[in-house]
Amino acid sequence: MRHLKFAPSWLRFLIIFLLAMGILFRFFNLDGKVYWHDETYTSLRISGYTITEVKQQIFNNRVIAGESFAQFQGANQHKNLNDTIMTLAKEDSHHPPLYYIIARLWMEIFGNSVTAIRSLSVFISLLVFPCVYWLCRELFNVPLSVPGVAIALMAISPIHLVYAQEAQEYILWLVTILLSSASLLRAMRLESQDKDELVKKRQRPDLFAIWSIYAVTLTISLYTFLWSGFVAVAHGIYVMSITKFQLTGTVRTYLLASLVGFLAFMPWITIVMGDFFQFLISAEKITTQSSLIPIFPFLLMQLSRIFFDTDLSLDNFAGYLITPLVLTLVGYSIYFLCQTTNYKVWLFIIILIVVPALPLILPDLIVGGIRSSSEPYLIPSYLGIQVAVAYLLATQLYNGNVSRRSIWHIIMALVIICGLISYKVSSQAETWWNKGMSYGNPQVAQIINQTTPPLLISDALGDNYGNVFSLSYLLEPKVRFLLVNNQKIPKIPDGFADVFLFNPSDTWRETIEKKYKLKTDIVYSDNYYSVWKLTKFAKLRRRNIPPKNKLFAS
Repeated sequence: MRHLKFAPSWLRFLIIFLLAMGILFRFFNLDGKVYWHDETYTSLRISGYTITEVKQQIFNNRVIAGESFAQFQGANQHKNLNDTIMTLAKEDSHHPPLYYIIARLWMEIFGNSVTAIRSLSVFISLLVFPCVYWLCRELFNVPLSVPGVAIALMAISPIHLVYAQEAQEYILWLVTILLSSASLLRAMRLESQDKDELVKKRQRPDLFAIWSIYAVTLTISLYTFLWSGFVAVAHGIYVMSITKFQLTGTVRTYLLASLVGFLAFMPWITIVMGDFFQFLISAEKITTQSSLIPIFPFLLMQLSRIFFDTDLSLDNFAGYLITPLVLTLVGYSIYFLCQTTNYKVWLFIIILIVVPALPLILPDLIVGGIRSSSEPYLIPSYLGIQVAVAYLLATQLYNGNVSRRSIWHIIMALVIICGLISYKVSSQAETWWNKGMSYGNPQVAQIINQTTPPLLISDALGDNYGNVFSLSYLLEPKVRFLLVNNQKIPKIPDGFADVFLFNPSDTWRETIEKKYKLKTDIVYSDNYYSVWKLTKFAKLRRRNIPPKNKLFAS
């Protein structure tokens, strides 16, 4: 790799330009996209309120304004940091508390706006660049070429932009994966160097420090996202494979560092295990309620989104065109990596791609599909794929004759163009594929905002709870909410010309129709929910007919 040690000036300029563009796009239009279901749960946990408390205060069959939601969407004077941690322990233990603690402190300083909470993820995402530089240095032992190209790909990767602008813990998880992986590789490299007494004495402090860093970053990773346990398994498989499954001094040190990390995580593991059966029940409900996607189209779609993403599915022309090209590039990158690097390099990347993804993919192969909310669990795989592609591109820019290099220059240019186009489209969009069950909320909000005066009725069952909170960010102040618990029959007050039912069950909707002797027309429907309108309200208002029932009085 001697020819990779120093990048030419044009490549250094390109890396700096793409890094600048990636940073600018991360800060652009942070509040432009819908603040979706899962993000409202993030704000709820930060507030320190439990779902039970929220249901008692606003899902009580009373008409409220949008301002009533604000108390439960961020830092407030009634709850403190300890309440934030306790609500996670009580109701959401599969989400460790580190990100929520940081977010609580952040929002106490910068406020509870969508821009404020998402900006935390943006600033955390900036740590990805020095961390991936360190990881590539440890893998390939070159100062700039491969690490620089990897930084450029990360900067313009659409999949990273998605999580860099989302009020969830996933971008922090990526940073912890990079840090723990890089520190492990450095520790392994120091362990494998000459073992004479002089070198041992010089390296002993460095080894202790780097293994300590690994233990700390592993702990931080576990306190960020539970799926870090599978990343730790991947690290363990790698260490054991490199040492040929022998109990060497390196293995003992690794096991000790890993044990320290898991012991530090034991307080939260105890909470998770105590809530284990309840978690299984909730996970089963999520599986049955969420739409299932065939596993292989899902993986192909996510593979394409690493490099090109304009919020289109595989069914359109762009999907048919881009997906085979990306699949070919990634497949050849992995093949080239395995053929041209030491097994210690390619083995680490292959294990990082495969092992954390297997626990997600194998069970879904049995049930016949994968949940549409499973994309973040593949973050370690995204990382491994991007490093492999970065190595291929950085290498081929120098290898072969002029015509061969020109071809790879064109390929790299196409990858860059795809990333920049994706950023351009995403920056101007109101919603995106990662918004899941809230994808259609901007359209629903537009329908409701066009009416006067509107009333939105909903219950707290299923996903309605979080989606109503999400809609509250998009609806105008004139909109009022009538929220009920356990599908009680709402007491619809006078003075509303347009009344909407948000995702009612058929039984509940038919009961409302019978009680008020009205009909309902569907005004919106997707794979997740539907919105119905009590049509007679609008008809009476247009005809200026005095209502017979006081319910229609304005």
